[in-house]
Amino acid sequence: MKSVAVEVLRYRPETEAEPSFDVFDVPYEDNWMILDAINHIKDQVDGTLSYRWACRMGVCGSCGMMVNGKPVLTCATYVEDVLPGPVRVEPLRGFPVVRDLVTDIQDFMVKLQRVKPWIIREEEKPLAEGEYLQTPEELEDYKQYSMCINCMLCYAACPIYELDPEFIGPAAIALAQRYNLDSRDQGREERMDVLSQHDGMWGCTFVGDCSVVCPKKVDPAGAIQRYKLDATVDWFQSVLMPWRKR
Repeated sequence: MKSVAVEVLRYRPETEAEPSFDVFDVPYEDNWMILDAINHIKDQVDGTLSYRWACRMGVCGSCGMMVNGKPVLTCATYVEDVLPGPVRVEPLRGFPVVRDLVTDIQDFMVKLQRVKPWIIREEEKPLAEGEYLQTPEELEDYKQYSMCINCMLCYAACPIYELDPEFIGPAAIALAQRYNLDSRDQGREERMDVLSQHDGMWGCTFVGDCSVVCPKKVDPAGAIQRYKLDATVDWFQSVLMPWRKR
């Protein structure tokens, strides 16, 4: 088997004041992902290594890490794509490190809840009237944003979130847009109240890296700019046509 040097950031707060790197010589096969290499280290070399993973299919989003400075899903990134090495593996940028490659994602979870990423109805119709139907065109309008798996790669790529931790961030805004565009939802104004604050959409400077790194081809940057346009239209309508409610 071929081998590659893998540099893994280690941080054990009970024994270390600062993070440091351990280097492992890892054998690999042609079809190995970065996650396979990390699992080899855990299973065969150092069982104390800590990191998150679950599905190994690019669905759960839990194995996101920085590989050679880029946020990726390690279960969907081939070792051969980052050769010749060494391959440097670090926790996602912008989040506090709990231990080794494990980050504290509480900040993201709080911000996600703030945008209410679920269908909001002002009034439910009687069950006897059946389900809420959608046309294929209505589904297509928000389908892209529904592909978000909360992997937080976009947060690690976002220079604004790193500089201003109060920024609500790309994934939360994209998921807010997913429900705003859903024909069954009536919570647009509630979400706009949150995202129009100083730490909401206006913090984005449209670098666009969030959309570049998304493994599911979601376009958070586009969602943010669309939100800004909607907010601007709302403001003009409130000034010119205050009697009209969108």
